[in-house]
Amino acid sequence: MASLEMTNAAPDLRGLHNGEWQQVTPGERVRTLVSAAQTMGRFSVVEMIADPGNGVPMHVHDNEDEHFIVLEGAFHMAVGTKLQDLVAGDSLTVARGVAHAWCNASSAPAHVLGVFSPAGLEEFFREIAGLADAAEITAIANRYGTRIVGPPLDETAYTISAPRR
Repeated sequence: MASLEMTNAAPDLRGLHNGEWQQVTPGERVRTLVSAAQTMGRFSVVEMIADPGNGVPMHVHDNEDEHFIVLEGAFHMAVGTKLQDLVAGDSLTVARGVAHAWCNASSAPAHVLGVFSPAGLEEFFREIAGLADAAEITAIANRYGTRIVGPPLDETAYTISAPRR
């Protein structure tokens, strides 16, 4: 394996669609499109499909800025105390340290890209894939600098703390 050297060269983004889908929670699938290794840690890109009613609890990323790009469907988001609805073509950036939550409150799947800067959080999704224990997921999240700070949005039918049966 060749070693990575820090240069001013453009990141190597070849092989974008080689990531395998991971079932993060029932109704939420994620795959890595661009990894930390491809960008020398600068950023990563994940693709996500969230079924209707899927969402995440209010949380904070201590290490990364997170940028959402809605490709299909709709996303209901809370960023701090502000609520916002995003539809296909919309994007939103959440700065590190800002509490946020999202859910798919629509009747169709939502297809979203997530860009994390710097990279690394894509490994969190890989690590929690298939886990059902909320306490274990929360402990892993804490290791990645992600803190759960509140409940999911009211429109959320299931999440890591209340999975769909």
